[in-house]
Amino acid sequence: MQIKNEAMLITYSDSLGKNMKDLKFVLETYFKESIGGVHLLPFFPSTGDRGFAPSDYTTVDPDLGSWEDVDALGEQYYLMFDFMINHISRESKFFQDFKKNHENSPYKDMFIRVHEFFPPGRPTQEDIDLIYKRKDKAPFQTVQFEDGTTEEVWNTFGEEQIDLDVKKEIVKAFIRETIKDMASHGCSLIRLDAFAYAVKKLDTNDFFVEPEIWDLLDEVRAEAAKYQVELLPEIHEHYSIQMKIADHDYFVYDFALPMVVLYSLYSGKSNRLANWLKMSPMKQFTTLDTHDGIGVVDARDLLTDEELDYTSEQLYKVGANVKKVYSSEKYNNLDIYQINSTYYSALGNDDASYLLSRILQCFAPGIPQIYYVGLLAGENDIELLEATKEGRNINRHYYTLEEIEKEVERPVVKQLLSLLRFRNTSKAFDLDGEIQISTPDESTIEIVRSSADHQSKARLVANLATKEFTIEENDVTVHL
Repeated sequence: MQIKNEAMLITYSDSLGKNMKDLKFVLETYFKESIGGVHLLPFFPSTGDRGFAPSDYTTVDPDLGSWEDVDALGEQYYLMFDFMINHISRESKFFQDFKKNHENSPYKDMFIRVHEFFPPGRPTQEDIDLIYKRKDKAPFQTVQFEDGTTEEVWNTFGEEQIDLDVKKEIVKAFIRETIKDMASHGCSLIRLDAFAYAVKKLDTNDFFVEPEIWDLLDEVRAEAAKYQVELLPEIHEHYSIQMKIADHDYFVYDFALPMVVLYSLYSGKSNRLANWLKMSPMKQFTTLDTHDGIGVVDARDLLTDEELDYTSEQLYKVGANVKKVYSSEKYNNLDIYQINSTYYSALGNDDASYLLSRILQCFAPGIPQIYYVGLLAGENDIELLEATKEGRNINRHYYTLEEIEKEVERPVVKQLLSLLRFRNTSKAFDLDGEIQISTPDESTIEIVRSSADHQSKARLVANLATKEFTIEENDVTVHL
């Protein structure tokens, strides 16, 4: 199925019910007209990081479902799968064979072997300091081989995630096969997780290395195009990198929007949001929440350092049960530039503020993605957070079918689902259409979306201080 200009749900397979069958039931029962696509977070066998340490892309984790279940979802919704192009589980058959057979393994070239990457006598401390990394130590892991020898291999993230050498032909073949398999199961869009780390080059910071990163993306895009599959490169960094990717005609994420909207709703000021929406590309997916934290670095220079600090501090002040310690090393936070909270709780569990945040998202350029906890206006799950000591689990509640049946009756959820139905069906949100943005006063923003043929128009006027808004479609008031 081709990508549709309709809202995409981001969810784990076992978070709206226990498995994919439950997920399909929930979608069809409660969200059928509100959701057009599903980003099915990693559903492959995995040894860590909630699916992001995949050991085998050719099968579905049996606790979550089967390929038949995936195919059934693909008949109703356009689907996005994750491809961790940077790494694979150390329990994968490839790495296990390497550990067993070492130099005789047919897979030895799949991995970045530190002694081969660096010249003799290196890496020095200077080399290690240069690397853009997610942890304080060198991103290397010592491997014990069956022949009794040891050596270091590269692993950027957790101990379970061994980096792949994307320059080697054996990895390129693996990429081709994985894309082919995904396409055969209804995948419309592949999210390239952590792709900016994939290219390593001596004497660079090994992050978004140009021009090599473009060569990699273009190779992957050419392969995906054989199956009419699009790519969505995933990167959390300065918004200018997203702009570069957009200039190469890829879909991008609007990861800056969450902080910009929070700033706007906290301060009641419309100028920063208006400026960002005027700059934003139309070929993008917008987010307010994902399975990770709320990104801070993504909005740098769209908000001043003072405004970023103000927004972060207000989040801890206004947010419900949001504490700084939840985004610290004590709760296994990998990224110091993210804040762990649900978006609803970041807005103090306030229905009016939350509904307006989603309205702004729906009127922004691009296609809205909405995380499953956000779809149900979920509060921070302190119980799960404390039970696991995993900061991001504050926003990863497991909903039972009974809970969902109750949550969809809340007024704010009903209004949100009505908003998404409006966004999915109004021709005014044509991605080939036009957008006009103005700020009549310091607190007010006006956004007008028009179809390419100018036959349909949607208009939002919102006061960010009072949280009052009006929506019109072709001059007729829309009631949510």
